[in-house]
Amino acid sequence: MESMGKKKPRRRPRRSFTPEFKAEIVGLCRRGDRSVGQVAKDFELTETAVRDWVKQAEVDAGERNGLTSGEREELAALRRENRRLREDVDILKRATAFFAKETR
Repeated sequence: MESMGKKKPRRRPRRSFTPEFKAEIVGLCRRGDRSVGQVAKDFELTETAVRDWVKQAEVDAGERNGLTSGEREELAALRRENRRLREDVDILKRATAFFAKETR
């Protein structure tokens, strides 16, 4: 039985792009002969993604405030490490509680 004729829109699979490709797209946008929207349309990209790439390039170049790409990578790595360390502490707490019960 169909669900009232409403179908979920199909999502495109998430694509990844090389830093060189992103730099080329940013360069086209900065040149100024085409708008961000037109560049996005020409390369079948979302306008939001292209705008984000341009903003990040401006941050990396020091033209705009924010976290640089290197800082973002470092922050992500630190968050992963922090999560792993918290899990390790949690495991040790449980093990301590288990062995404390066993020794009584």
